[in-house]
Amino acid sequence: MSEYDEVRPPEPARRGRGQGPGRGRRRPGGRRGGRAEELMVPEAAFTSYYDKPIVKAPPWGHEIPAYLFLGGVAGGSGLLAAGAQLTGRSLLRRNARLSAMAAIGLGGVALVADLGKPSRFYNMLRTFKVTSPMSVGSWILTAFAGGLTVTVGAEVDRMSGERLPLGPLRPVLRALEGPAGWEAAVFAAPLAGYTAVLLADTAVPTWNATHRDLPFVFVSSASLASAGLAMITTPAHEAGPARTLALMGVVGDVVAMKAMERRMDPVAAEPLHHGSAGTMLRWSERLAVAGAVGVVLGGRRRPLAVASGLALMTASALTRFGVFEAGIHSTKDPRYVVEPQRRRLAARRAAGETGDSITTAG
Repeated sequence: MSEYDEVRPPEPARRGRGQGPGRGRRRPGGRRGGRAEELMVPEAAFTSYYDKPIVKAPPWGHEIPAYLFLGGVAGGSGLLAAGAQLTGRSLLRRNARLSAMAAIGLGGVALVADLGKPSRFYNMLRTFKVTSPMSVGSWILTAFAGGLTVTVGAEVDRMSGERLPLGPLRPVLRALEGPAGWEAAVFAAPLAGYTAVLLADTAVPTWNATHRDLPFVFVSSASLASAGLAMITTPAHEAGPARTLALMGVVGDVVAMKAMERRMDPVAAEPLHHGSAGTMLRWSERLAVAGAVGVVLGGRRRPLAVASGLALMTASALTRFGVFEAGIHSTKDPRYVVEPQRRRLAARRAAGETGDSITTAG
C-alpha cells in the first residue's frame, strides 16, 4: 500500500420513500409529493481493501515492551557503575553492576520468550549488518553483557570473601575488572537507545513518525529507571550520582517527549494521547515529576528515597509500554496511514513547484 492509494468515500444516502427508478428525484421547488426530501451525506470513513488494516501489526506480545524497559535499566545501570568505579563508591558500583546483570538476564528471558527459542537470537549473531537495527542491537547487547559478566564475577568473588574456586584465575579477573567495566560503559548508552531505533525502523505509523526523537526519550527514560533502582538499593550517602542522574533524566524525559509530539504528524501522534497508551503516558509524566520532587525534597532520607525510586522506575516502565501500545493501536485504523502520507505527498509537490518556479525565475 503506497501513499497514492485512495480512500473510498461512502455513497450518499437519501432519506425518502423508495429507491427505484423515477423515485428520489427532486421536483422544481425542492419538493416531491408535497414532502420535503433531505439529502444525507455521511462523513467520509477511511477504509481499506477487504476491510483489512493497511499496515500489519507486528506479532509482538508484552514481552517486547518488558525487554525495552529492562534494556534501559541495564544500560543506565552500566553507566552508573562506571561513574561509581571512577569516583570510588564501592557500594553503588556493586549494586549498579548487579542490577544491570539482573536486568540483562530478565530481558534475555523476555526476548527469547517472544522469539520462541534461543537459537533465533544466536542466529542473529552469525552476521553483522549495519542497516539492521536488530543485528546491531544483538551485538551491542552481547558486547555489553560480556564486559558486565567479568565485573559481576569480581563483585561476587569479593562478596563471598574470595571463596570462589578461581585459583590462579583470580589475579586475572582482578586485572580485567577495570577495563571490562569501561567496556560495558561504552555500550551502555547504545543499549538503552537502540530499541527506539528498532521500533522507528518499522512501518508502524506512530513509531515511524517518532524516528527523530524516540532515542532521546528512551535514553532519558533509562536514566529514570536505573537511577530509581540505585536509590532503592544503595544507601543515601553513596547514591548522590543516582540522584543527579534521576533529575537529569526527568528533565530529559519530559522535554524530549514534548519535542517529539510537536515534531510528529498530528494524526500519527493521536494514539499517544488516547486509550490505554494515553493513560500510561500521562501517568508516566506525573510519576516522573513526583519522583523528581521527592529527590529534591528528601532524597537523602531513606523512606523518601525508596518511594521516589519506585515512582521513577514506574514512570520509565509506563513510557515504554505506552509508546508500544500507541504503535500497535496506530496499525488498526487506515486513517493513521493515509492522512500523513497525503500530507507528505502534498508537501513534496509544493516543494517541487516552488523549486520549479525559482528555476524559471532564475
